[in-house]
Parts: sequence; C-alpha cells; structure tokens
Amino acid sequence: MSDLHKEVSELERKSATAARLFDIRRIIGGLFVVYGVIVTIAGINPSDADLKKAEGVHINLWTGLAMLVLGLFFLVWLKLRPAEAPGGSDTGTGTGTDA
Repeated sequence: MSDLHKEVSELERKSATAARLFDIRRIIGGLFVVYGVIVTIAGINPSDADLKKAEGVHINLWTGLAMLVLGLFFLVWLKLRPAEAPGGSDTGTGTGTDA
C-alpha cells in the first residue's frame, strides 16, 4: 500500500508541474512580450512614409508598448496567482495527509 501511495503522490506532483508549465497565461504573456519588443523596435525610428500612413502617429511604438504592458501583466498575474493542479488537496479525498 505504501508503494501505491508513493506512486500516486509522484503522479500528483507531475500533474501540478504540468499544469504550471502549460498555463495559458505563460504562453499568452510570453508571446505578447516577444511581439511587443519586435513592434516597439520597429516603431522607434519609423520612416516618413510610415508616419504619413498613420497620420503622424507613431502607431508601431504605441502598439508595441501596449503589447509589452499586456504581456507583462499576464506574466505578473501568473507569478502572483500560480495555477493549481486539477483536483488539488482541497477536494477532501481523505488521504490523511492534511495534518
């Protein structure tokens, strides 16, 4: 019975790690940060033609900065409220390890 309990504990630990690893906030935040850096760099020194198309607004710079802020928001949110594995210990399964 002890081996079974150890195996179940190991699977629960792996499930929690997988839940944190594939959290959608990490993927969305990472992509927004990467794309935000690229768009911000493109918007730092726009050509005259680009400015004329955007009616004088540095649209790439502002969009890139907004994407960076949104991506950082998702990553901070992930850090402050990490994901829990489905069926966590608060379900009351009666394993006796709550004490």
